[in-house]
Amino acid sequence: MTDGGTWSVDDLEDATIDLSDFHAVVPAGGAGTRLWPLSRSGRPKFLLDLTGRGRTLLQSTWDRLLPLTDASRTLVVTGRSHAGAVADQLPDLAPANLLREPCQRDSAAAIGLAAAVLVRRDPDAVLGSFAADHNISGRDDFESSVEEAVVTARRGFVVTIGIAPSHPATGFGYIRLGKRLRLQGAPNARRVLQFKEKPDARTAAAYLSTGDYRWNGGMFVARADVLLELLAAHAPALHAGLQRIADAWETPQREAVLAEQWPALPSIAIDHAVAEPAAEEGRVAVVPATFGWDDVGDFSSLAELLPADVDQPKVLGDADLVLTEGVAGGLVVPANGRVVALLGVDDLVVVDTPDALLVTTRARAQEVKKLVARAKEAGLDSIV
Repeated sequence: MTDGGTWSVDDLEDATIDLSDFHAVVPAGGAGTRLWPLSRSGRPKFLLDLTGRGRTLLQSTWDRLLPLTDASRTLVVTGRSHAGAVADQLPDLAPANLLREPCQRDSAAAIGLAAAVLVRRDPDAVLGSFAADHNISGRDDFESSVEEAVVTARRGFVVTIGIAPSHPATGFGYIRLGKRLRLQGAPNARRVLQFKEKPDARTAAAYLSTGDYRWNGGMFVARADVLLELLAAHAPALHAGLQRIADAWETPQREAVLAEQWPALPSIAIDHAVAEPAAEEGRVAVVPATFGWDDVGDFSSLAELLPADVDQPKVLGDADLVLTEGVAGGLVVPANGRVVALLGVDDLVVVDTPDALLVTTRARAQEVKKLVARAKEAGLDSIV
């Protein structure tokens, strides 16, 4: 510490981080409709190996978080229909740490439930929420960012981890950076001035030109009691329902109370329920990160994660089943066990499964969810 009572850069960087109060929470929900027909409502993308590395996105998330915590302090919140598959993929997950949702109620309910259960187990718990279906590279940088976020959260902030934008994306929300907080053990933590909704291309380019914005990757770290306090202030109906459920969680009345309370909870994202109003009160901080991040939101972004020869399509699966001639770019998923042959077409997405075949272009990959809606309208629920 300097003579003036502030922490020097050396002090900040040399601080040892204790994570014994840190609990990881993994919301595992959503259907991944932009990755249909590979991702289905009964087997969503977090249960799939989408990188060809032999681990699903959920398992990769588990692997990433374990060095920061342990199995006893890692919770997964998922729908009842997926709970069995989650347990199978994560054999070290304690049964008491698998929180089953009766129906989907968005991220504020899922993370809020974890907070309400955790605070009864450990009143000083700091929780970090990390989606089950994202891809992250740069493990050391990821761990350093989470450590800084935990330190900052102990000071009463809700902390988000801001992703360095690689291009002016219009599919992500943005975080506007404020002044550094200069906390011991968190040299990069800054106040959040504002959350911005998904912008148009011109606005996104303007954000990047300032250097003051980061992508909102949906990663939040906070003391469990602080998160509940903010829910009580800004989403009181949701908070009240979660409290009733948590009060019954370790009792024989759990299922009855869940069945009564959960479907009536407001369906709202944690960003809108907590982060945005708390930012207006100066209670949100951001740790700008340097690790690689992708939400694997569609087949175009999935293609970026896979290796390929120059001017050849990316292949997820058995490359021996793909024949090409005069083809550049694109993505092929031969998931039906038969040969997929492409001649003279560029940047196509071809996903061949036993009961559905998708053919589109990378440029239209974001629109695949429209086909899922069409399939439901046509009564083809069995394929979605």
